[in-house]
Amino acid sequence: MKIIVLMKQVANKDAILRINKAATWIEEADLTYEVNESDGYALEEALRLKEKLGGEVIVCSMGPTRVKSVIKDALARGADRAIHVVGDELAHIGPFAAATILAEAIKGEQSDLVLTGLQSDDYGFAQTGVILAELLGMPHATIVIEVDASGEQLRVKRELENGWYQWYTMPRPALLTIQSGISQIRYATLKGIMAAKKKEIREVTPASAAPNGGSHQRVTKIYFPEKTKQTQFLGNGDAKAGAVQLAEKLRSEARII
Repeated sequence: MKIIVLMKQVANKDAILRINKAATWIEEADLTYEVNESDGYALEEALRLKEKLGGEVIVCSMGPTRVKSVIKDALARGADRAIHVVGDELAHIGPFAAATILAEAIKGEQSDLVLTGLQSDDYGFAQTGVILAELLGMPHATIVIEVDASGEQLRVKRELENGWYQWYTMPRPALLTIQSGISQIRYATLKGIMAAKKKEIREVTPASAAPNGGSHQRVTKIYFPEKTKQTQFLGNGDAKAGAVQLAEKLRSEARII
């Protein structure tokens, strides 16, 4: 089984974030980076499937040179080889543009399964995976928390709302977006780190690398929420007095009783 895992590099969640002067994104000069959380779980699921069924795990990541750290970590954890779609401007393009470029990068691999995280920790659109599936002509399932690929068809368990789940059967090849917490993520071993140095990282330059090329949306402004309301406590700990004061305010100020 050939499995492709899409992994994104994002700013460290513990970093101190500052909005840039243009108010279009955060200042990136002093940031540290890490792998997108749910993408890490997608990689772990791919490695577990390879251990059970055999095959190959290929990691694909997109962005500037710093993305190599995510790729090398994935190779150290057990991925067999990697594809790096290179471009300084590719870290901030929209979901449609990202999916278009990724589809071009991986379409020649003839994969049995494509895994990606449910959504990114930075923009959080949760759109790139499903758009990619459409571009590749693959069926897809989202919010996946369990995968059974032992039969001719895939059986996946999806997380729904209010504690509900859904088992779904689908043909292969397919694309799945993986929920965080699906399994316990392994650490890279010293042996894995040494082996990763010999593994292939194929660099790909997209045909169109324009920042807004193919994007259907753009960020116009990022800002911190502003406090526009104030909270007032009524009754000073006395529930009865608070109820009387609340009723009076609803009558005289809100005019709803």
